[in-house]
This record gives sequence, structure tokens and C-alpha cells, in this order.
Amino acid sequence: MAPLLFIGIIGLLALIAVYVIARPPMAGMQLLAAALFLGIAGYVWQGQPSLESATKAPREDVAEADEALIKTRSTMGERFGDAQQWLILADAQSRQGKFTAAATVLRNAVKEHPDNADLWLALANALVGHSDGLLTPASQFAYQRAADIAPDHPGPPFFMGLSLAQSGQLEEARVLWKELYDRSPEDAPWKADLETRLARLDSMIGGVPIAPDADDSRGDAETRSE
Repeated sequence: MAPLLFIGIIGLLALIAVYVIARPPMAGMQLLAAALFLGIAGYVWQGQPSLESATKAPREDVAEADEALIKTRSTMGERFGDAQQWLILADAQSRQGKFTAAATVLRNAVKEHPDNADLWLALANALVGHSDGLLTPASQFAYQRAADIAPDHPGPPFFMGLSLAQSGQLEEARVLWKELYDRSPEDAPWKADLETRLARLDSMIGGVPIAPDADDSRGDAETRSE
């Protein structure tokens, strides 16, 4: 217990020193505190400070975050703004498969910025990662919150569709992706990937292809025959 108390005192002194010397804004202090105490918690979680270091299998690192999906979310979201620092910290945790830590950071972030769709989207993704890729009521709520805040944001339907597909709800996933595909500009960087995913879903569930609908094709043929 004494080593843990010592670590806590060191962490508190570090925060006081930063505040006295740099006097950062309150949001910066909250982010710094979150990063510092997540590091302390991780140290305590993985072993006793008084014991020699030993190799130990991480608890959540089995399912590492997909780097490509993190980049996709960044492409779809706002690249700047209040969310950026929180997202950097959470993404660092997710890349190591530490989805619980990422979700903790993002829960604090949405309390600070409750109307930021990118933060709600990142929280939903962290919760899905924590549940091995499956959609849960908590992650579904976070996706819906992001969609309500920013109805034109491509991220919520894309990632919610992905988690639905991973949960075996292929028809529901296709509905979301098809709607997103239809409203996305032709030069949207995610559209080609979305088209590939839709084609894969169609082959699995026998859905209607995303190429022109049958009625439209028939009408075009009749027009040409005339």
C-alpha cells in the first residue's frame, strides 16, 4: 500500500508543478490529469511497484484496434477543434487494444464537450472494441447520439453498420450503408470502400446490388428501345 501512496503523491505533485509553472487552461489540466492517472492506473494494474518487472500478458491487447478504421474515422470526422486532444489520447489507448482506458478518456471528453459528434463516435467505437466488435446498448446509444448531433456526418452510419454486420445483423447494416452510399459525394474518400463492403454484404444476403435499381434499368432499356 505504501508504494501506491507514494506514486499517488508523486502524481499530485507533478500536476501542481505543471499548474504553477505553465498555468494551462482548465481543459488542458483535465486532459493532463487523465493522461497522468491513466498511466499510474496502468502501472498499478499490471503489477506491484515494489516487485521486479516481469512479462505479463495484457488484459485487452488480444483484440488490437484496426489501424485502418482509426484512419477512416479521422478522415470522416472534423480534423480540428476541441475534440482533437482527447481523440489523440484515446486513439493511443485503442491502438494498444486498451479499449477500457480509451472509453474512460472519451466518457470524460463527452462530459466536457457533450455536443461533439466525433467524441461520441470515438466512444462508440471504443465500446465496440471492448465487446470484441459487437454492438451493445451503450455503443448503440453513443452512435445514435453522434448521429443526432451531426445528421450529415458519415461516421455514425458507417461504423454502426460495421458493428451491426459484425454482430450478424446484415440486413440492418446494409440499410445504413446503402443510405450513406446514396448521399455521399462521388469524390468522398470512403465511397469506394463502402461500395466494396456493400457488394460483399449483397453476396452474403442476396440483397439488391447497389448498381442502378432494377426498375431504373428497365426504364432506361425501354427509353433506348424507343
